[in-house]
Amino acid sequence: MSSPDKTIAAGLSRLLADTYAVYLKTHGYHWNVRGPNFSSLHTLFMAQYTEMWTAIDLIAERIRALGETAPQGYGAFAELSTIQDGDPARNAEAMLQELLADHATLIATAKAAREGADDVTAAVIDARVDAHQKHAWMIRATLG
Repeated sequence: MSSPDKTIAAGLSRLLADTYAVYLKTHGYHWNVRGPNFSSLHTLFMAQYTEMWTAIDLIAERIRALGETAPQGYGAFAELSTIQDGDPARNAEAMLQELLADHATLIATAKAAREGADDVTAAVIDARVDAHQKHAWMIRATLG
């Protein structure tokens, strides 16, 4: 594999790890959110983690298409990701604030991975930026 593809695959691996971390956190918050907005937040979190679950596979498959092995396992993801684990004891507003910051991190990770990417990889990354911008917008609107 050429060096540019290896660099792009490395960026996608970081995006995969960050996406998986936010997926896990969002799914956990879906289970553990409580309070007067439980039902709407439970539904919002489910919509977001479901969308990310599909994206995880697309990102990993793009890494493979570039000739690299996709990272797998908690240890590999922990080495690559900057996203911290969620705390199920947080209140609903704190969960939302944390996820909002995580989506900003994901957008930055995606944009960094896009530098020098071929058209197909850029399209995958652009779709991720669009999705995380939408997730962040939904969270901001929920926070008021």
